[in-house]
Formats: sequence, structure tokens, C-alpha cells
Amino acid sequence: MLHSNPLPKEPGGQKFITFGEILLRLTPPNYGKIRVANNFDASYGGSEANIALALANLGVDSTFFSVVPNNSLGKSAVRALRSNDVHCTPVILSSKEETPTHRLGVYYLETGYGIRPSKVTYDRLHSAITEYDFSKVDVDALLEGYDWLHLSGITPAVSAGCAEFLLKCMKGAKEKGLTVSFDGNFRSLLWTWDQARDYCTQCLPYMDVLFGIEPYHLWKDESDHAKGDWKDGVPLQPSYEQQDEVFQRFIERYPNLKCIARHVRYAHSGSENSLKAYMWYQGHTFESKLFTFNILDRVGGGDAFASGLIYAMMHNYKPMDMVNFAVASSAIKHTIHGDGNITDDVESIRNLMNMNYDIKR
Repeated sequence: MLHSNPLPKEPGGQKFITFGEILLRLTPPNYGKIRVANNFDASYGGSEANIALALANLGVDSTFFSVVPNNSLGKSAVRALRSNDVHCTPVILSSKEETPTHRLGVYYLETGYGIRPSKVTYDRLHSAITEYDFSKVDVDALLEGYDWLHLSGITPAVSAGCAEFLLKCMKGAKEKGLTVSFDGNFRSLLWTWDQARDYCTQCLPYMDVLFGIEPYHLWKDESDHAKGDWKDGVPLQPSYEQQDEVFQRFIERYPNLKCIARHVRYAHSGSENSLKAYMWYQGHTFESKLFTFNILDRVGGGDAFASGLIYAMMHNYKPMDMVNFAVASSAIKHTIHGDGNITDDVESIRNLMNMNYDIKR
């Protein structure tokens, strides 16, 4: 039996946990190209780790669960999170017997500049988290004492074991009454659109908060393919009416959803973007302000949006403040090096969200 899970009456009192892969990020300095780089700046990131880090910096009791190799790289990744007040007690430091390849996943980032976009190259095949036997993990014990579980569509794409375990966590969280948020986060370098859609279809009944539905709908139903433009999903830059229609379709199919949100990006160049967002909440679709900004580091902007909205929901913000706080969090992240939004001053985000912006640029 699935429990209802209303947000707590005391704002900010929730305990948050997430599960995913943390990666070593290697970036040529000064917007350089990989093929001519002589050195790389090293840091750590990954969608779920980024969200745990951002929430911890904002004062949320935040925990990250993962599997990393029991070597210097794995320990360094954990240390980076702990230095940002993320609890990492559940993280498994695997032995070479448990994960034979015994490696931490890596990704290389070429940072875009001007008309040149950023480019990501993955090197995460056979990383520790993909080789670990998750049947050894007691999901009930892992989730005990937490109020909010966040997951993403990246982790199930890396291995069948991760996909099976993630779905088990979602079901276990619903049985225990946790709020469950999920970011679709489709990555074409990891799996196909059909694979992502088929998997997300299984997950949708267990979600309370959904991020990242663009530019496709997440369930597989052949009858949907005959309904006009709906068969093409939702545009990358939809009108309010188009987005509202998509939200309504989701809610009709999955009334368990309490909130659906997506941010919309307008790329004027590799160095200047605008962001706004749409959010369905309490029966209405809300449209945020449009924020225009220069980019220092774009990676993790979507995670900062998700963490901003989770924070605002935990603190019972009004709906328009929720969606504007989320976009402002993402905008600020674009001015910070690295994957994570290390902003630890809530008022700086609130001040940005309250500035006068026009809906249209």
C-alpha cells in the first residue's frame, strides 16, 4: 500500500537523501580544447551529488548514497562532498573483489565560449557503481529516518543493476511515506530515447515531484501517437498554453504527481543564456520570470534548478516564489566553477528572484 506524504508542517525540517554516481570531472583550463590540453582542472560532480551538495549548502540535512572504489580517487570524491556538509555515511567504498574494474567514472568537459558550445565526453563504463551487487543493500534500512528521496534518469542508464535498484528505492520510499522527486535527465550518450521512456514509465506511479520532461513525454502508450502534435512531445521553448496542456496530460494520467516543473533555456551564445521555468502545482501552471546572465560554467544548471525547487517546497514558499527561487538558483550556479551550486546564502538567491525581470527578453 502506498502512503500519502504531505510536506511537514515545520518548514525546512526534512531529511533528504539521494542515490547516484559521482564522477571525476576533468576540464582544460581557460576554455581550452581537450586535444591540445597539457593539463586539466579536476573536480567532482554528477546530477544527484550536485543536488545533495546544493541543498546542504542551503542548510538542508542532506545525504548522498553511492558506490565508489576504495582508493584515493573514491575517497577524494567523498571528501569533496563532506567538505560541503553532505552526509556520506551510506557511501560504499567497494573492494576490488566487489567491483573488479575498481574505477571511478570520469567525464571530460570542454567549456563553451561565445559561439562555441560546451562538449562532454564520458569515460564511465564499468565504474564501481555499475559493477556493484545492490542485492546486498537493505533498502528499508537505507531510507529509514528520511523524508525526501531524489533520483534521476541518469543513474538507471548506466547499468541494469542500477536501474533495478533505483526502482526498488522508489517503491520502498513510497511504502515508507517519503516524498519522491525524479529528474528525467535524458542522456543520449548513455541510452536511447525509447529505453529512457520505457523505464520512466515504470517509475511515474511512484513520483511526487517530476523534473525534466522536455522535450518528450515519459510514458509509452500507442494511443497517444494519434493525438495531433502531442506525438511530437513538447517544444524545447513552449508557450504557456503548450506547456499547460502537457502538464494536464501528465496529471490526468498520473494524479499521484504533486508538482511538475521544467526550465526553458534560450541560448543567445555559449556565453550568454536566458532561463525561465514552468511549474504545475496545486492545480495551476505557473510561469517564472526570465533571467538573462553571462555564463562562467553551465554544467549543473539543471541540478541547481531542481535543488532550488526542492528547497522552496521544503520551506513552504508560495508557488510563484517556488518557481522563481528555482530559476534564480540555476542562474547563480552558471556563475560558479564546477558542477555544484555552492551558494550558501539563501538571501542572495531571494534577492535575485525579486529583481525586476520581464517575462520576455
